[in-house]
Amino acid sequence: MDGSGYRGPQTCKIVGITYRQLDYWTRTSLVSPSIQEAKGSGTQRLYSFNDLLQLKVIKGLTDAGASLQRVRQALDYVREHLEGDWAELTIVTDGAGVYACTSDAEVVDLLRSGQGVLGAVVAVDKVRDQLAGTLRELRPLPIEADAVGTSGATPSRAGEG
Repeated sequence: MDGSGYRGPQTCKIVGITYRQLDYWTRTSLVSPSIQEAKGSGTQRLYSFNDLLQLKVIKGLTDAGASLQRVRQALDYVREHLEGDWAELTIVTDGAGVYACTSDAEVVDLLRSGQGVLGAVVAVDKVRDQLAGTLRELRPLPIEADAVGTSGATPSRAGEG
C-alpha cells in the first residue's frame, strides 16, 4: 500500500467519517496528512495508508464513546513511547479512558484491574487488514515528485479535478 496518496473526500469515504470531522482532526493535529499538507488555494491534503489506519482507529474509539481528548492522549503516548509497527497494538476504551496494549495479557490485566467492561477493543492489525482489503478495490493516487515538492501541484487522474 506504500506509494499511494488519498485525497480528503476519498479518505472520508474509506474511513467512514465526514469531511468536517477529517478537517477538524487535521486542523487540531490529531492526525496529519503525511504525504502532503494543503498549502493554500488549489492544493489538497494527501493521506498515506498509515494515516488512514490511524483515522480508522480514531473513528472506532470515538464510536465506542471515547472522547477526542482521551483518544488524543492515547495516540500521543503511542507516538512518543512505542516503537515499531502500530499493527502490534490493541487499543481499548471503556468510554472514560483509552489504553494502548502491546499484548493480550495487558488487555486481560485491564479487565482484572477493575476497568470494567470495555466499550471497544480495536485490534490494529485487524483494522489494517480490513483497510488493505478496502483499498485493493480503489485506485489510489500514485505519489509523484510534484506531489511532495514545492510546486504545489497535485497529481490527478483523467476525470478528476
